[in-house]
Amino acid sequence: MLAKATRVGENHMDVVLLGGGSVTLGLAPRQADLMKGTAVFVGGRVADDSIWAVLHRECHRLFPDELFVDLFTMTGRRSVPPRIVATVIVLQRWFGLSDREAVQAFEFDARWKYACGGLDFDYPGFAHTVLVDMRARLARSARPKRIFEVSLQAAREAGVVSARRVLDSTPLYDAVATQDTVTMIRSAIRQLLTAAGWALEAELRAVLVRDDDYGSGGKPTCDWDDPASREQLVAELAADGYACLRLLEGCELTVEVAEAAALLATVLGQDLEEGDDGRFRIARRVAKDRVISTVDPDARHGHKTQARGFDGYKGHVAVDPDSEIITDTIVTAGNAGDASVAEDLIDDLLDGEDRAENAKVYGDSAYGTGEFQQRLDDEDIDSGCRTQPPSAPAGCFGKDRFDINLDHDTVTCPAGVSVTIRRGRHGGGIAYFAEHCTGCPLRDQCTDAAGGRTIRVGEFEAALTRARQRQTDPDWQADYRANRPKVERKLGHLMRRRHGGRRARVRGQPKVDADFNLLAAAANLARLAVLGLRSTTTGWAITA
Repeated sequence: MLAKATRVGENHMDVVLLGGGSVTLGLAPRQADLMKGTAVFVGGRVADDSIWAVLHRECHRLFPDELFVDLFTMTGRRSVPPRIVATVIVLQRWFGLSDREAVQAFEFDARWKYACGGLDFDYPGFAHTVLVDMRARLARSARPKRIFEVSLQAAREAGVVSARRVLDSTPLYDAVATQDTVTMIRSAIRQLLTAAGWALEAELRAVLVRDDDYGSGGKPTCDWDDPASREQLVAELAADGYACLRLLEGCELTVEVAEAAALLATVLGQDLEEGDDGRFRIARRVAKDRVISTVDPDARHGHKTQARGFDGYKGHVAVDPDSEIITDTIVTAGNAGDASVAEDLIDDLLDGEDRAENAKVYGDSAYGTGEFQQRLDDEDIDSGCRTQPPSAPAGCFGKDRFDINLDHDTVTCPAGVSVTIRRGRHGGGIAYFAEHCTGCPLRDQCTDAAGGRTIRVGEFEAALTRARQRQTDPDWQADYRANRPKVERKLGHLMRRRHGGRRARVRGQPKVDADFNLLAAAANLARLAVLGLRSTTTGWAITA
């Protein structure tokens, strides 16, 4: 869609464009009218260490129009200058505004035009769809996170990014309602019918047996207090869903139809089970990777702790504990483990020949897995990640009471009995004490299992042992307490209501990931403003 705006008070219409069709790169004015510019009026009214001031001083260097040249064609109408759009997008995310609210702020709040380089008071606004289009262009590009990359590169050049990282994650609640099984199946059928062309839709409707045109959303009519009626409804929906899938089997499908069919197959398979009578019923279980909404199929049930659940995503961050600059972000489904993306968060420490020395990574016990500890050891990166001590039920001897000798592949129990570790093909193994537990005077303190005590030795047992030994050092503990909490403060800062809170503003993991990364970019620029970032003839520097 092409967006346009009119410059008021002149005899001609100044149309600015950024949208569908051929659009060339628009260039932002480098020097505003002295009498009409916002620089003189606003400059003395905002703090020098505010995000307004740093963007005003440095937006030409941070977001030059040429940074976005790959997003546009060589012919066509001029776009809204990308430098202006990028600056507005940063401010929009920092203040948690909608697209319409951000454009209104640009039009009527002089600070926004000041931040865009001191534009004239009467500089024309633009339609809110310009922001939508810019985000879409960035998402399709080879560098979708370039705005964040710019903020991080400025921090690196200014010398405020060290080789230390603190890792953590925070829940991001999805922007849709969690659906029940009946609603999801019916919605998935509706999406399939919508995605199909008129010819395929007619074929699909011909195999439907339920008295439902699937034209409107929501739950179907049913006597929900009658168990038989509920079972009949589920069976009919399942019959329609599987009939559609059988019809599509072996057919050449468009991407949209294939995705809709895959979603239908997923919701049918995860929530239903076939009884002995051939009827499908709702399964009395929860699928491991259960889709919770057909509106946002990427969202998942998640648990920050065993007692605290949520629906949506996890936002993972890596923070420099010295400058509090965010060095990376990743958004995953809510059920993903924190350690699953730990290496991706510190890829700048793991890759490259110019890796900084004295690197260290901090994290809570979610990051203290054997695999991650081993990777840090292999890369000579000091680990500040806490590893959980071993535990045993009912107050029995923990695993740490057993002497595990990996050099000889033996385990010695508290009673002094040694057995050999039986290794599996993946490197792990088990030590069995069954034949030695009978008559052992320490059995009551060791196990109540009929088959005796067993000790599992993982593939990364040596790394876990080294980690547990490290964290007993008082100096290690003091360093951990001094640095690890800094990431929690940063996450609390990011999740403030001022920035939009914890609720995701968009749907789908790619968009949530881009939005979270953009928030990190805005937070970095605000932090750099406090640190005193300025551009010099030789590059970026901290002058405060």
